[in-house]
Amino acid sequence: MRVHILQHVAFEGPGSASAWLTARGARVDYTRFFDAGPELPDPRPLDLIIALGGPMSVNDEQAHPWLREEKRFLGEAIHHGTPILGICLGAQLIAAACGARVRAARSKEIGWHPVTAVPGGESGCFAFPVHTTVLHWHGETFDLPEGAVQLARSVACENQAFQLGRSVVGLQFHLEATPDSVDLLIRNCGHELVDGPWIQSEADIRAAPPSTYQTINALLSDLLYHLLDRA
Repeated sequence: MRVHILQHVAFEGPGSASAWLTARGARVDYTRFFDAGPELPDPRPLDLIIALGGPMSVNDEQAHPWLREEKRFLGEAIHHGTPILGICLGAQLIAAACGARVRAARSKEIGWHPVTAVPGGESGCFAFPVHTTVLHWHGETFDLPEGAVQLARSVACENQAFQLGRSVVGLQFHLEATPDSVDLLIRNCGHELVDGPWIQSEADIRAAPPSTYQTINALLSDLLYHLLDRA
């Protein structure tokens, strides 16, 4: 299994997905956009692409010119039917690559908040549990790409997850989170933990019990199986 990971900053890695891929003998390569001269592969031979999160906006092309090439790459991969999982910024990049608008959200959503499954999804779409508490860390949101099926929403943010076609899924939240990855987010983006209706304190974020991580990581495992089976 050939997997390519698009990583935007050093402190946002694949989290629990790394162990899942290793256990299945996947060959994993990276494009790290924070390195000099990042290169993107031909998406056609790939079995899976994972586009990770990052603090930048998909609209920051002047500050990060590689965003244009990444959107082109994702658009090409979607066209060829390559399975893709987009996480947070990654989901927004998929939406932007399909011509959907990405914009500032009504309010930032940071911390452990529930998402609710959207009922009545089409056959072949991933089914979320009715309610799941997941890790959020975002200040922007996206319109659904044309033809996408909405999978989940939250009170703070309507579009939390979508599926496009057979094997492309975008998540606004972080199912891959581990205690170590959360620690890195807090260390690098803790300045965002200010008073807000949907922003938790550092202490509350760090207080999540092991069972919460186990639940979301198991859900990510189910989602990865879904993407690969649908392909």
